[in-house]
Amino acid sequence: MTIDKTAMGHPLGKAATALLVLAMAYGIAGIAPRVALADEVSDRLAATAQRVSEASQAYDQAQAALNDVNQRIADNQARIDEIEADLPEQRQQAADSMVALYKISRSGTSLVDLMLSSEDFNSLVATMQYLNVITSRNNDEVQKLLDMEDELEATRDELASEKDEAEAAQKDAQQALDEANAARAAAEAAAQAQAQAEAAEAAEAISEAQAAADQGQTFTTESGETAQVAAPAEQPTPAPAPAATSDVDQWAARIDAYLAGSPMAGHGRTFAEAALRYGVDPRFSPAIATIESGKGAICFRPYNAWGWGNSSWGSWDEAINAHVAGLASGYGYTVSVWGAKKYCPPNWQFWYSSVSAQMAAI
Repeated sequence: MTIDKTAMGHPLGKAATALLVLAMAYGIAGIAPRVALADEVSDRLAATAQRVSEASQAYDQAQAALNDVNQRIADNQARIDEIEADLPEQRQQAADSMVALYKISRSGTSLVDLMLSSEDFNSLVATMQYLNVITSRNNDEVQKLLDMEDELEATRDELASEKDEAEAAQKDAQQALDEANAARAAAEAAAQAQAQAEAAEAAEAISEAQAAADQGQTFTTESGETAQVAAPAEQPTPAPAPAATSDVDQWAARIDAYLAGSPMAGHGRTFAEAALRYGVDPRFSPAIATIESGKGAICFRPYNAWGWGNSSWGSWDEAINAHVAGLASGYGYTVSVWGAKKYCPPNWQFWYSSVSAQMAAI
């Protein structure tokens, strides 16, 4: 029978999530996640988990807005530089035009004088058109200078406004980033404290798995497949979740190498970015996929490589993000004894040990 692992729908998942958030919010360590919490407290702490997730999303949105503002600032500055480069020449042309207009206005030539000096009517018309062209051209040069100076001032004002917006966006982005990093650090600390609290039970499970592995035993996974029992060389410890683009790049490369040749090959970045987004050990989900489906080779539902409830998806990217989000809300930061008991109850010792061994291989 397949267990429905909907992120917050399972009572134990709800309590475990509440405990993790409590550790994040108040720095409480060393409390076993199996402690039963009152529904009211659990609901309140679950709401806190949602706020933490939203803070991480707010950073992504603020960073995107900041990038857009910076691009507009660069565009505005380019136009300012162009106008400032053209202004000296335009000022000279405008000055020459104003001198010409002044001379025309002071020449004293009247319409009567033009008529008397013209040989015929056509000559008169041609002379008047010529003067109009000269006057219009000179006026245009002066107006062009005025327009350029007006545009320069308006663009500078716009740039100042964009800078204010950029600074505000930067402040919001930094605050969101600080909140996300603090939550991530708290999750890692909670995972360490949890691992210490479960150390004896975890060591016993690994020892039992090692004996089974030496005999070549297999076990039934949550998805109903058969997996070889494996044991890590030492007690597993959480790996830091990605905190920046450079971290994502490094984890993406490591996971891609781990998944090479499998149906999930090339999706290391999706795992790494999801780990950054949800604050989860980046090795957790790909390791489970190995145990439950041979890295996606045998999926009991479309793109479901994890024995994850009755879910199916339309792509690996969609499936990976959904699974990592579910791990974050229902199973904590990384593999644990209590999480193994929840994920694969009948064979939790072998599941815990084997997932730990795969994580160590990434």
